[in-house]
Amino acid sequence: MGRTIAELAGRDPQLAISSEIDVGESIDAGIKSCDVAIDFSAADAAPDICSLAVGAKRPLVIGTTGHSADQRKAIESAAAVIPIVFASNFSIGVNVLFWLTGKATSLLGENFSPEIVETHHVMKKDAPSGTAKTLGEIIKSERGGTDIPIQSIREGEVVGEHTVTFSGPGERLELTHRAASRETFASGALAAAKWVIGKSPGLYSMQDVLGLV
Repeated sequence: MGRTIAELAGRDPQLAISSEIDVGESIDAGIKSCDVAIDFSAADAAPDICSLAVGAKRPLVIGTTGHSADQRKAIESAAAVIPIVFASNFSIGVNVLFWLTGKATSLLGENFSPEIVETHHVMKKDAPSGTAKTLGEIIKSERGGTDIPIQSIREGEVVGEHTVTFSGPGERLELTHRAASRETFASGALAAAKWVIGKSPGLYSMQDVLGLV
């Protein structure tokens, strides 16, 4: 994701990469030299990244998933001081899927049973994916019920596929998003980076960036 973001930023005259930071390298100088930092690293790096961003008063875009409760708290605490866009998926299509899933859940009601299936490449570490968890939270919030079943599949080099199925009496509705390239996520992250500069402190989502809420 880092390489893809850097490549796309290089094509955009409004953007310039001030620093690229990899595993084992100092984050401090990179945070201080930028207008906004984009994090697609690892969940356990979140507290340090947030602390440095707060110290430098730099906005953050966080696309890393799989955070623990404590790591999530570090992000929420930082958002009280700086603006942060935190999303499980930066794809425009996926965020429309989030919106459609909420609408479908509300309209179909209790007679339809929801299920989520997600498929990713074999190198993806977290399962279920952050996107699948978000879909489950949306459905649970609308229904006020129990956790939604999620099936995770890891195979080949699949970039990302998510299907929400609503099974009802005599019919079945499926909502599916398939990502063909990581550029989908990278372009969304860069749009979020442009959007978040100058915003008030707070924890924002890609839904905010796209005006879906």
